[in-house]
Amino acid sequence: MEISRLIPAAFALAFLMSACDSDSRKTNSSAVFQTSEFHEYWHAGKAEINSYHLTQSRYGEPREGKAVMIFVTEDFSRRRQVKLDDPNRSGDKVNVLKLNFIRDFVTGIYPYSIMLSVFTPTNPETHPATVKATMSSQEWCGQVYTQLNLLSNRYIVNSHSYFEQEGDEHYSMRAALLEDELWNRIRLDHESLPQGEISVIPGLVYTRLHHTELAARRAIADKVARESAFEYVLQFPDDRRSLSIVYQKTFPHQILEWRETWFENGVEMETSATLDKTLYNDYWNKNRNEFLYLRDSLNLSYP
Repeated sequence: MEISRLIPAAFALAFLMSACDSDSRKTNSSAVFQTSEFHEYWHAGKAEINSYHLTQSRYGEPREGKAVMIFVTEDFSRRRQVKLDDPNRSGDKVNVLKLNFIRDFVTGIYPYSIMLSVFTPTNPETHPATVKATMSSQEWCGQVYTQLNLLSNRYIVNSHSYFEQEGDEHYSMRAALLEDELWNRIRLDHESLPQGEISVIPGLVYTRLHHTELAARRAIADKVARESAFEYVLQFPDDRRSLSIVYQKTFPHQILEWRETWFENGVEMETSATLDKTLYNDYWNKNRNEFLYLRDSLNLSYP
């Protein structure tokens, strides 16, 4: 890995000129994003909010908790890689599917709150790579934060941690498929999910919680058909780790469950989750106390 000292102007120019090694990243897209069904669901001014029963392994023990996945489309600035305040006045926009993925669980006396955000363009033919991913984790010992921004065929990484061995890091690495973008890829065009031996950058949550290097790894991907669902399996043989995502066969290909396994001190550990409740609404307009009852619809507790 090499330290990057790129200035914002260079960042903007390179991003506008290239979309991340487009020749190698393009897939046989079925152009689902162009269908009326896709447009009516994902561009209706609403978000899909899913709550899950979560079992998160941490410090060698399973922890019961809740996970929430929020999928919503929005117009994004290609240059600054942030949500646009006024998309209609901007010539700098690219439409993305945003995933906000929250996990809440307790380890003994103190809680964890982890959030992952992933921004993937809805038109992979013109923008084949995820443009941004961020992850933050808060618990009573401290907090950590990691951000990836796409620049040409590289990801610019900014990482901050209260751990001395990690501290503040700034570097770039060659872009590859992000494990964290698979959730969005399933929703956008599951038929283009890669299979076979591929290069994958492991998830930001996993690499942070296990203090492992953020770098592309060899992986084996496969998709298996069930009766009413598909199971997408990603295995990292060199790390003895796997991720399995089960999703609905029919549109909108909702995430039904997932399972992640790895080994700690020779013992297999597992994190898993199953879908509990779903809401489809404009939650950003539901921020008054009168809408607190909607949390009951997701089986979410009140703080």
